[in-house]
Amino acid sequence: MNHSPETPDNDSPASSELAGHPLTAQRLEKVSRLRSAGNDPYPLGYKRDVSASGLHERFSELAPDSRTGEICQVAGRLMNVRRLGRLLFGVLQDHSGRIQLFVDRHGLGMDGLAAFGDLDQGDWIWAKGEVMTTRRGELSVHIEDFALLAKGLRPLPAKWHGLKDKERRFRRRELDLLVNAEARRIAEARSAAVSELRRQFEVRGFMEVETPVLQVVAGGALARPFRTYHNALGIEMHLRIATELHLKRLVVGGMEKVFELGRVFRNEGIDASHNPEFTTLEAYEALADYRDIMQLMEEIIPAVAQRVVGGATLEYQGRELDLRPPYRRVPMLELVGQALGTEVTPAMPVDRLRDVVARAGLEVDANRGFGELVEEVFDSLVAPGLWEPTFVIDHPLDISPLARRHRSIDGLVERFELYIAGSEYADAFTELNDPVDQRRRFEAQAAARQAGDQTAHPIDEEFLRALEVGMPPTGGLGIGVDRLVMLLTNQRTLREVLLFPHLRPETNV
Repeated sequence: MNHSPETPDNDSPASSELAGHPLTAQRLEKVSRLRSAGNDPYPLGYKRDVSASGLHERFSELAPDSRTGEICQVAGRLMNVRRLGRLLFGVLQDHSGRIQLFVDRHGLGMDGLAAFGDLDQGDWIWAKGEVMTTRRGELSVHIEDFALLAKGLRPLPAKWHGLKDKERRFRRRELDLLVNAEARRIAEARSAAVSELRRQFEVRGFMEVETPVLQVVAGGALARPFRTYHNALGIEMHLRIATELHLKRLVVGGMEKVFELGRVFRNEGIDASHNPEFTTLEAYEALADYRDIMQLMEEIIPAVAQRVVGGATLEYQGRELDLRPPYRRVPMLELVGQALGTEVTPAMPVDRLRDVVARAGLEVDANRGFGELVEEVFDSLVAPGLWEPTFVIDHPLDISPLARRHRSIDGLVERFELYIAGSEYADAFTELNDPVDQRRRFEAQAAARQAGDQTAHPIDEEFLRALEVGMPPTGGLGIGVDRLVMLLTNQRTLREVLLFPHLRPETNV
């Protein structure tokens, strides 16, 4: 072990707290003992040459009680140590899996055997030895040398996977990942989904870009933003609620196929399908419309499913789900009319629609317009029943301030939302590229904001100036990445697919 050049102060509040508990005090004392002997409990310079999974892949057919003569170097966290007579068996876990360590006096000598036995569960170690199998056929590394790389001062939870307090799992995600294979599986699946989403757009000629997270005007969606202050510029700024408006400006600038995969922030509530900080993929394609984007989604969703779960059919919450195209396409007003038992059209008087909605048992706000009422009925009575992938198309104009007017139906826009298993996974438009119409709609949104609607869209003059330069007909898309990962990993809540979901501060730390 390496010599420690200096000894940290053990009188800090953290050290005092550790010394106050028998289990952590014992580990802290071991650190002091190592340093007193001139050994560093946190040395550098040790490397592995093979992973645990690499050993299992290469030697999966090795017969019981076999020696390979091959020396390897492994490194990871010591998850368990058990004694059997004069033998010690350790379980080493790295990023790829676990491998058994076989420890005896022939490999380490008596002093080395005693030193290994002094290790604790949770310690990070490096080990070198011969690849072998035990008499029972367990693939192992017969250690001839080892080193402590990082002393774990706090013991690992013994039965973490059995805890019913899920919030504690989310607060201590590092421990959850260490002992919960399902948490690691979800994290790996998320990485695969994001990678495949990116690849699907790249192979179609889309360029990945980055746009500002801090914005003077938070636009591109109807949502309440987080506010902050830029001291050097002396201005109020916002965390972005969407990437849409900057991406459209890039289309104006001649970047005809662009996408961004990143975080957006909305100062709203938290529930099973909402988190104030979440990941989206937004993409824009010149000379496309919302029909082209539907086809794009029918290609991309099955491809991502193939990468993550090995196919486009899967089980979600106990029911079979088929993500293979074609997906059903149905107008929003048709679905709402079926739920209300009467035809609903853009020409329907708002007062009449309000009465019909009230008779359906829903609370009615007298200030809500046609589109908001339609949306309320859809969210309450329709969306939960949409199991198979469904494009809900042609939304009311007054709830879609950035979408192009429908080419054949007054009062509607060319927009779709993709619903699967009762939740929304994508929102897409034929984009509004008429700057005069866009200004008119922004002004209507500004009036709503003045009347108290904090989610209404502000007027973005920079975006309007860009639109006045001329944006070609464009199809745009936003995908909820977190929800897609929920679907593909069979999870009920976003907290399971976010490594660090937002939680209320603990009252007693």
